[in-house]
Amino acid sequence: MSPLMPCWYFTLSDSFIAKTPVGVVAGLAGSAVMTRFLRSLLFGVKATDPLTYLAIAGLLTVVTLFACLVPAHRATRVDPLIALRHD
Repeated sequence: MSPLMPCWYFTLSDSFIAKTPVGVVAGLAGSAVMTRFLRSLLFGVKATDPLTYLAIAGLLTVVTLFACLVPAHRATRVDPLIALRHD
């Protein structure tokens, strides 16, 4: 572990960096396939609006970042001896 990198970075990189792009690409592909069915549910927005796709993908990426960051940061604050005694 590098002294320049915070210790939660390594936990974050395993869960966030590896899995989020796969989920975003799968979601965008799935929504592109479902555009025919989505048109009847959308009002005021075209089913193929690229700005909407990018906004939702960005929002979900930020939510995923915080969902990974908060537990990783909390895990670094636990004393290892207390955690081992608990088991």
